[in-house]
Formats: sequence, structure tokens, C-alpha cells
Amino acid sequence: MNRAPTGWLIYGSLLLGLLFAVLPLPAGVSEARPYLLALLIAYWTMESPLSVGLGTAFVTGLLADLVTASPLGEQALRLVVLAFLVQRFRARLRFFPFWQQALAVGLLLLNDRIIVAFVHLVVGAAWPAWTSWLSPVLGMALWPWMFVLLDLVRLRSRERN
Repeated sequence: MNRAPTGWLIYGSLLLGLLFAVLPLPAGVSEARPYLLALLIAYWTMESPLSVGLGTAFVTGLLADLVTASPLGEQALRLVVLAFLVQRFRARLRFFPFWQQALAVGLLLLNDRIIVAFVHLVVGAAWPAWTSWLSPVLGMALWPWMFVLLDLVRLRSRERN
């Protein structure tokens, strides 16, 4: 039995994450949009570390930079830092209950917001809106649901193979 998820599943979910990043939302809601790409990179790095790692995070971040017209390398840096931290603490994160995983992911997403603020400070861009600090909270609330959904899809694709 092949335990690794298919490339279609991994890269298809990352493509959906990219599409979610450019999905038009109302102005106030758009700033608080959960960083779905970060959640997906965290999930795949945790569950399939041989398939998704720092390289995948970097390339996905560069694609996200191009798609969202953010400074080139910003999202790549954010996703690589997140993937590194997930890889570093993978053994612990995998065995946390959902609520502890959600708190850990919330802290990772808060770290991501701090990186965004720092990058904006360095390049002289506008400071992120205060509603953007709601994004880690929404990502933390979304984590258990996304984790269960991706696990179900991954296990079903494994049964077919």
C-alpha cells in the first residue's frame, strides 16, 4: 500500500489555496482572510514531510507573490519560516489534540503576521490594517475542520490506490 498522498492531491490543494488568496472579498473581510496557504503548507509538512518541505513552501510562496502582486519573496519567506517551524516541531505537533494543534497553528500564524509587519516596515509599505490581526484567530478556528477534511480526502485517495 502506498502511504504517500498523490501529487494531484497535494498540489491541487495548494492551487485551491492560491485561488482563495485572490478570491474577491469585501474590504473589511479581505484583510482578515485566513492565510489558507499557510494552513495547507502546515498540514502537508506535518502529514507528508517527504513530499512537502521548504522547497515546496518557497515555490508556493513565490507563486502566491506573483498571483497576489505582493513584494516578490514576501510570501515565500513567510511560508518557508512556517514550514521550517512545523518541520522542527513536527513530532510534537502531530500528537497534540486538536485544540492544542489549533493553538500552535494560531501561534505560527501570529508569527506570520509579525513577519508581514516587519517586511512592510523594511520596504516602506503601508502598515497592515488592524483587521489583518484577526487572520490568525480565524486560521486557528479553521484548523481542526481543515485538518479533518484533508485527512478524509487523503485517506480516501489512499484507499483507491
